[in-house]
Amino acid sequence: MAYPKLIENLIEKLMKLPGIGRRSAERIVFYFLNSSRDEIKDFCDDVLQLKDGLRFCRICNNLSETEICLICSDTSRDDRTICVVENPKDLLAIEKTGAYKGHYHILLGAISPADGRGPDDLKIHQLIRRVQSQNIKEVVLATDPDTEGETTAMYITRELKDTNVKISRIGLGIPVGSSLEYADLSTLSMSLSSRRQIRD
Repeated sequence: MAYPKLIENLIEKLMKLPGIGRRSAERIVFYFLNSSRDEIKDFCDDVLQLKDGLRFCRICNNLSETEICLICSDTSRDDRTICVVENPKDLLAIEKTGAYKGHYHILLGAISPADGRGPDDLKIHQLIRRVQSQNIKEVVLATDPDTEGETTAMYITRELKDTNVKISRIGLGIPVGSSLEYADLSTLSMSLSSRRQIRD
């Protein structure tokens, strides 16, 4: 027996979410059906606020409720070091380790010619301007160790070749082809502490 169209439509929409298959989508729909109207309204309002209330930090591109994110506002952090990551989830993964106390720059993606995404589609030029205008001593490249991440790291290294900034790459522990957001905390800590220098 088929579900009513209203249920089936919501199941199909929920299945578009990452990690949600049909059975999970069905459970969520029936959870909603068993919830009060006020609970559903609160849920919908929170989703809309998430979309309307967040912006990208104007300095590092982290998700923030204000123009400048909490990390960029933190004067206790080492402002001579920038860790470059692909997305905000990577920043959160590194922050959870407690092993890094500098600032960040989020590229909002990686170079991927197959997907039609080049350097100009990312926040690389913004990074170059930060390095040139601030007293940056080290740039830590923490892009994913897959083809796109390595290509992005090589491109950034080339773009910074005329600066006097030390460029390093996160080290041991992150398997090739994996994503930072899925690495465990001890592995990420080890990768940060064992980062290798690409050039002076």
